[in-house]
Amino acid sequence: MPAILIHGVPDTHRLWAGVRRHLARTDVEAWDLPGFGAPRPDGFGSTKEEYADWLIGRLEEVGEPVDLVGHDWGCILTARVASLRPDLVRTWAGGNGPISARYVWHPLAKIWQDPVEGDRFMAELTPDGFAADLIDGFEVPADVAEDMVRYVDTPMKDSILKLYRSAVRMGGEWEPGLARMTAPGLVFWGARDPACQVEFADELARAIRAEHVVKLDCNHWPVLQRPAEVAAALEAHWRHHPPPRNLKPDWDQMR
Repeated sequence: MPAILIHGVPDTHRLWAGVRRHLARTDVEAWDLPGFGAPRPDGFGSTKEEYADWLIGRLEEVGEPVDLVGHDWGCILTARVASLRPDLVRTWAGGNGPISARYVWHPLAKIWQDPVEGDRFMAELTPDGFAADLIDGFEVPADVAEDMVRYVDTPMKDSILKLYRSAVRMGGEWEPGLARMTAPGLVFWGARDPACQVEFADELARAIRAEHVVKLDCNHWPVLQRPAEVAAALEAHWRHHPPPRNLKPDWDQMR
């Protein structure tokens, strides 16, 4: 029963490197979403529904329920998957990804959702400028921010725009489905996140009946800023829900 880690925007699987260094288990995989360091399938339109369907397809290939974890859009998409296909998810954990009709998209998301302003933003985007925004606005360490923006290529820019434009009313559309989630849940959140306010951690936890909410003293990226604490919370969550033992019959005693 592997653990599958899903990144958000504007990230790739590299987001999870720090957390993975602090995990004891070795059956951990971090996947790239299409357009985010991985090719997009032919005809893939990068909408929120297509990303959820893509994740479902990949999880079906695993062949057994997984420990599913997501951050930012990874949180939103994995929660959607867990609500649509609870049979694919053994446990769920996610953070800094609001799924609420009350949530108001942050200013940058609104720019991306605008066909004119969003296209202009991406056309004028420079690595140095984007890195500065991540450092100043979200307290991402400078070396990490500089590495992150290296992977913001043309496919990722296009994927971001299409994803956000499909998600103007995501909260109202997907919030009701959270009640169908059956996997034991953990919510972790950077408590000083200006884009995804910490009140939505509690709201998400109530919606999915999460067992624990872990609020960390950091900004939007606890996975980068508090990797040891995130790893500890995940491992405690998984220990509390050990996988079922594959018991084999003791033939000697049965003779």
